[in-house]
Amino acid sequence: MSLALKKILIPVTNHANLGETDKANGTYSPEITHAVHVFIQNGVDYEIASIKGGKAPIYGTDVEDDAINTHVLADEKFQQQMNNTVAVADLNINDYDAVFYPGGFGVLTDLAINEDFAKLSAAHYESGGVLSAVCHGPAGLLPIVLSSGEPLLADKSVTSFSREEEVDYGTIDDIPYLLEESLVRQAAKFSKAQPWQELVITDQRVITGQNPASAHGVAKAIVDLITA
Repeated sequence: MSLALKKILIPVTNHANLGETDKANGTYSPEITHAVHVFIQNGVDYEIASIKGGKAPIYGTDVEDDAINTHVLADEKFQQQMNNTVAVADLNINDYDAVFYPGGFGVLTDLAINEDFAKLSAAHYESGGVLSAVCHGPAGLLPIVLSSGEPLLADKSVTSFSREEEVDYGTIDDIPYLLEESLVRQAAKFSKAQPWQELVITDQRVITGQNPASAHGVAKAIVDLITA
């Protein structure tokens, strides 16, 4: 398959709030925009989907001094896709070379327990595909169970947004649960760097990144795997 035909599926959350609070949330913009920027730079296509379909909530669009975030947010195709995400029921997982779950606190509420995306991702992985996520995105990996009956992460090394980062960001009391703890309980190994430092872990076609600073590295790792 030529590089031009490579395509990434990006599941995003439909949940527009931080946990049960009234604080606006959804997908954290820099984590999806920096990844999309890498995909575009490398001639890789992408499609944004969600559980329900339609317009997906996004926050962090006003982050200062982030030229890449600003540039991708202004891209017509990106705007069209975020405003008209494909519903999971309408997806054909065979159309994609990798799945990338960007972060945002909304993922903790819906994608973390959604069986529809989990089944598609399991089938994708077992057919040789790549699964990836950054920051709170690894919550989307939690419900994935392979045909063996084992959770995807049972023998994987992963990372995610850390407890220390939740404290620093002021969200530790508002999140529905601590993602780090959930991953520690399910994955073979959980690792983390110092708060806000980049960390990307690749293990058996599963790629995870710790925080927003890791979004570029995760996307680059995806491209490297699917174009090798």
